[in-house]
Amino acid sequence: MKFHNHTAEVFVPDGLPEEEALARTTHLAVGAHQDDMEIMAFDGILRAFRRQDKWFCGVVVTNGSGSPRSGLYADYTDEQMIAIRRAEQKKAAVIGEYGAQVLLDYPSAAVKDTGNAAPVDDLAAVLNVARPEIVYTHNPADKHDTHVAVALRLIEAVRRLPKETRPKKLYGCEVWRCLDWMVDSDKVAFDVSAHENLQAALLGVFDSQVSGGKRYDLATLGRRRANATYYESREADTATGMIFAMDLTPLVIDNSLDVVEFVQGYIRRFSEDVSGRISRLVRKTGR
Repeated sequence: MKFHNHTAEVFVPDGLPEEEALARTTHLAVGAHQDDMEIMAFDGILRAFRRQDKWFCGVVVTNGSGSPRSGLYADYTDEQMIAIRRAEQKKAAVIGEYGAQVLLDYPSAAVKDTGNAAPVDDLAAVLNVARPEIVYTHNPADKHDTHVAVALRLIEAVRRLPKETRPKKLYGCEVWRCLDWMVDSDKVAFDVSAHENLQAALLGVFDSQVSGGKRYDLATLGRRRANATYYESREADTATGMIFAMDLTPLVIDNSLDVVEFVQGYIRRFSEDVSGRISRLVRKTGR
């Protein structure tokens, strides 16, 4: 495949030709950084793990040059961090038995540049070959600018496709802001209780982050456990791990929908839920 960056790469763990490997994709995740997919899209990894009829493909858009670093990695240059994070992502693809791992290798600034269509072109190229049924990405209410930019570039790329070849579902998942605040009827709740060993292995392989200053492994597994317990107040737990997502599918069915207004709808329903509960329960006292 031809991408804008000559350093971009399609890594196929089982050695299949890259277009053949991409074409078998059923579940695809598009993340901003190395390890984002393992945090937010484990549902897709899990659904394809040890299956021959389902395949997970990961796409990492940026090169990881801006990663925080300490300890062993404190003195690593940006170029060294790019190399180590690429290697870590490939290890995750092997451990998780991904059908393919795409590394687009953009600096974050290029993805956030609203005048730069190159990331959209590359994502559209991947989608054209992969034709996934289910796609996971960042939710547009995330607080990390690069994450939101990646989600927006992906939505634009999907909207370029003929409607009959677009994914059946697009989910915006949790990383730099959990989605516990959404009203329950709006939440997509993925049960990710299974294969806790695989979850830990996939998160732990990113040593440059975990021992480099950010305990994403503990935080992510803790969030999944908390989501499962706090999901329902009146019933016993039905899962030991959950990931919450926004259903962004309407945005790729109808190109005329405005992303800002669509996300504001979730926020408005949350606001109304909070206000309504307080109004029902506040004691009406006379003066």
